[in-house]
Amino acid sequence: MFDKFYKLFSNDIGIDLGTSNTLVYLKGHGIVINEPSVVAVNIKTNQILAVGEKAKEMLGRTPGHIKAVRPLVDGVISDFEVTEEMLSYLINKADKMSKKFIRPRVLVGVPSGTTNVETRAVYDAARSAGAREVYLVEEPMAAAIGVRLPIKDPVGSMIIDIGGGTTDIAVISLGGIVKSKNLKVAGDKFNNDIVTYMRDEFKILIGETTAEMVKIVIGSVLPGEYMETEVRGRDLLTGLPREVVVTDADIREAFSSSIKELIEGVKDVLETTPPEILSDVMHKGITLSGGGALLPGLGELLQNVLKIPVYVVDDPLTAVARGTGVILDDIPLYSEVLIRNQDELPPR
Repeated sequence: MFDKFYKLFSNDIGIDLGTSNTLVYLKGHGIVINEPSVVAVNIKTNQILAVGEKAKEMLGRTPGHIKAVRPLVDGVISDFEVTEEMLSYLINKADKMSKKFIRPRVLVGVPSGTTNVETRAVYDAARSAGAREVYLVEEPMAAAIGVRLPIKDPVGSMIIDIGGGTTDIAVISLGGIVKSKNLKVAGDKFNNDIVTYMRDEFKILIGETTAEMVKIVIGSVLPGEYMETEVRGRDLLTGLPREVVVTDADIREAFSSSIKELIEGVKDVLETTPPEILSDVMHKGITLSGGGALLPGLGELLQNVLKIPVYVVDDPLTAVARGTGVILDDIPLYSEVLIRNQDELPPR
């Protein structure tokens, strides 16, 4: 009876809390928010000036008293208060789209392998931001559900979710994660690789936003059509502005060590996977999701190295958010995939 009452007067919200972008799924409406995980704060007054896209535009362009910060680093909350403010902004914005009287029920995706302390921080932040009930799910599991992998069957499925701060590699069977690995090699690491390469090879200093633009425009993992772009930054020798032309080969060289680390991480998981499940993975292939899956040639390279078919899902950026939506549609059915190792959590 209470469940029916809550469904009438309360929203269900799924949140893919990412290092680079946060997506919000509102039950009955789909994905309603896709904003960068950036918050602009006035240091003098501790006032939140902007959240999301508006705050991202301020990155690297703020005066001394305004700070544009990313409250999540490598998928983990680094600034609790700012994360709470960001979640509060997003939950309220989604809640207003479908006005209900009771505070919403919220499902949040977190990276695999997070500690109890880290999951507790996410739980507390969501509760403080206005959620009535909070559920947590590991992101590779949510992504697998979002792309409709048969996670409940006695069949092994493998998914690689490449986000902004972390890459989650997981082998799933019978509604649970059999083997998993969390790597700090993801979109932000690729951006940093470009910044470092430009500094070392071209003696020019560029910002993170410029690096991301270069990655999107000419970034690739395998040689293909020749591409180039102009990059502007500060000359490290003269201190004056300078413009250089960068090619796709330069960016591949910048990525090379990180891509190698990513491949080694996938190999580590495969080496420790039970043989029967490994047989399933070889037959069904590996699923690639997350923003990093959009990097041209990555799926093909993994397929060439691992000798296993690799499939990039449709709309990989939204896989985790779509998964939270599927879970919210029937929480009792998916109760076993929710994170339960939090003995200290208050009873609901």
